[in-house]
Amino acid sequence: MGSKKVRVIAVLVVLVFEGYYWEKGHSTTVTYDHKALVIDGKRRILQSGSIHYPRSTPEMWPDIIKKSKEGGLDVIETYVFWNYHEPVKGKYYFEGRFDLVRFVKTVQEAGLLVHLRIGPYACAEWNYGGFPVWLHFIPGIQFRTTNNLFKKEMKLFLAKIVGLMKDENLFASQGGPIILAQVENEYGNVEGSYGVGGELYVKWAAETAVNLNTTVPWVMCTQHDAPDPIINTCNGFYCDQFSPNSPSKPKMWTENYSGWFLAFGNAIPYRPAEDLAFAVARFFETGGTFQNYYMYFGGTNFGRTAGGPLVATSYDYDAPIDEYGYIRQPKWSHLRDLHKAIKLCEEHLISSDPIQVQLGTNLEAHIYSKTSNDCVAFLANYDSSLDANVTFNGNSYFLPAWSVSILPDCKNVIFNTAKVVAQRNLQVISSAHASSANELLRAPSAWSWYKEKVGIWSNNSFVESGLLEHIDTTKDTSDYLWYTTSINVEEDIMPGKEKDYLLHIESLGHAALVFVNKRLQGFGYGNHEDESFNLTKKITFHHGNNTLDILSMMIGLQNYGPWFDVAGAGIYSVILSGLMDGKNDLSYGEWSYQVGLEGEYLGLDKISLANSSLWTQGTVLPVNHSLIWYKVTILAPEGKGPLALNLASMGKGQAWVNGQSIGRYWTAYLSPSTGCTDNCDYRGTFDPYKCLKDCGQPAQSLYHIPRTWVHPGENLLVLHEELGGDPSKISLLTRTGQEICAHVSEADPPPADSWKPNQEFNSQIPEVRLNCEQGWHINMINFASFGTPRGNCGTFSPGICHVNVTSIVQQACIGQERCAIPISTTKFGDPCPQVLKSLAIEALCSA
Repeated sequence: MGSKKVRVIAVLVVLVFEGYYWEKGHSTTVTYDHKALVIDGKRRILQSGSIHYPRSTPEMWPDIIKKSKEGGLDVIETYVFWNYHEPVKGKYYFEGRFDLVRFVKTVQEAGLLVHLRIGPYACAEWNYGGFPVWLHFIPGIQFRTTNNLFKKEMKLFLAKIVGLMKDENLFASQGGPIILAQVENEYGNVEGSYGVGGELYVKWAAETAVNLNTTVPWVMCTQHDAPDPIINTCNGFYCDQFSPNSPSKPKMWTENYSGWFLAFGNAIPYRPAEDLAFAVARFFETGGTFQNYYMYFGGTNFGRTAGGPLVATSYDYDAPIDEYGYIRQPKWSHLRDLHKAIKLCEEHLISSDPIQVQLGTNLEAHIYSKTSNDCVAFLANYDSSLDANVTFNGNSYFLPAWSVSILPDCKNVIFNTAKVVAQRNLQVISSAHASSANELLRAPSAWSWYKEKVGIWSNNSFVESGLLEHIDTTKDTSDYLWYTTSINVEEDIMPGKEKDYLLHIESLGHAALVFVNKRLQGFGYGNHEDESFNLTKKITFHHGNNTLDILSMMIGLQNYGPWFDVAGAGIYSVILSGLMDGKNDLSYGEWSYQVGLEGEYLGLDKISLANSSLWTQGTVLPVNHSLIWYKVTILAPEGKGPLALNLASMGKGQAWVNGQSIGRYWTAYLSPSTGCTDNCDYRGTFDPYKCLKDCGQPAQSLYHIPRTWVHPGENLLVLHEELGGDPSKISLLTRTGQEICAHVSEADPPPADSWKPNQEFNSQIPEVRLNCEQGWHINMINFASFGTPRGNCGTFSPGICHVNVTSIVQQACIGQERCAIPISTTKFGDPCPQVLKSLAIEALCSA
């Protein structure tokens, strides 16, 4: 399509872009200048959020995307996952959770835009960073450098994805929603390790991407040397101080971490809504025009998709929409209100560069003007502890520490990042007894089991001298690799006797079970920060021949760092001490190898084997056994919501429902007992270790089962337990309700979407807004007081000044999915004139 024709079409087409309604099928031009992305000739302020299509199901996508739009997003951002789209060289897969076209079209149908981060390196705490493992076995290949073998495969995949999008008319110039594409990912963090090859690779990647002619801009994140016309963008917890590498490029933020990912053995990280909002407001205050939350919905690492090492199955990320697709409050609503406030400033933000005014130590204002008497302002206090009163434009303003106030008319504050007036979710109400499934789970006779063989189990094993590297041997077809050898100690022990020895094993990671004469002797494991480990164990040999079996276990292939693709795993040293001649280094001896487990080979996780005679059933359920498979039939609870399997009673393993893998579990690995806080101070620079919860607990006990993976009647649950647990104590949960609350003062700003610049500010009334999940309704008001209520959400009590307004709130809210209560003395009465009053409400939502 020629440029002249594009211009003609652009003139004829009418796009309603306020609120970012995106009309399907109309050609749109996307360019950029120093301020912003330019869509059909107009600069845009864009809020974006990451949603990775394989981390949920296609049936969940519409609801998640709808909630993202309601939260104020304009753009959905996703990586593309090479290893699952091309699992075998030249053979492609785009079905089910990996139906990329369906996902992009679902976003389009919701009226939102798409940023497609093709990469094809993703990182993303995804297995092998998104690279297919077969790539590693091409002789002579080197990843992410100027290596012709790698560049050939990368170019083919880039072209495959771009071609697929073009074939489906999904780029903006074709009437589709894709306005941005990304090549590579965070390469600037590791480029120095590749020397000159890294510099040449960056130029090649950029040139290759541009030559694919997507007709939309390309970006490279954290790539200071991204060549024109590629836009270099920022990733991090804060990007207000970021500047692009050219004055002709806009200031863009591709990853604003809404929280942090979870690893087995670690406490749960979370990021306060106040700090996240502060970071966003500061970015737009200082000239930013495109911001993306990583993640807006994190989802679940189903199957063996989690990267490593030891990344958990939950990828919740403390995101505004939680792992199950429910809205997380107050984060979602607080950010929604922020987005509305920024949107009110859009015309000013795109019209001028800011004027910065210093208001004091760690205090400043940024002013954007359309005319001499028409401006917006951001007032910032970036001190980590001291509140401040400042004078601006002839008026006085209170600025809490670590906050930004937004003034869409340079006069009235409609939003402050530290003032959360959005509702809070107190607790989820879950039901385990709603389903007879849990009665089945607790009945030992309902379970069947299969005991995994220790060591070599088939004739496809092989013998090699020395210890083989794990990944090169399994090619990631399984988490498991058996190392087996025989040790004869006839000369060291008298016939009929036994003797103790010291066995020392060293591993590159990630975990290993050790068996002597088929009996479990020890378990060693690493952690996310250092996957390597040593295991020293006293063992007993008898006279004659003894067997040593070591089961090496992976928990996700490495996904980040320079040369991560050649990071090894598995056992590399085995030394036996206590022999007559001292130490015996078994590392270079003869070892037998077996890839995978027999149960995997048999397909015990599959529905087709549910009634196989391979399974044993009896009245006594074997518990706390290592390497054992369990099977049971469950009945799903009524309803449409997602389910969670509580595996707190288990050790470590994998789980399947109706043949679908819900991921790895490791509930026996407890986080450190210290370092957590229930009330993390949002003020001051955030990092992944600042705000932690659930110390001394497993990183994850609940495992997501999408509702569409179960059906009415009987469903098959299979567990493979590696360490030992009690399956009769597991339970199946579903959410049936939620307690919510809100507390808003007369002095709080009114909602941004009700702000009218031509009215007097004091005529615009703040209000309490309550929202249930879609399909739930408010059925009870537990507390409602106007005056000076005391306490916090969950612990409210009436103050000295008090009007019980329960009946008024009930009338407005009972039976409603959402309601709004204006704070009005006219409506409530005035129990204490001349006293600043507030309204506090606690309510119950249920299905």
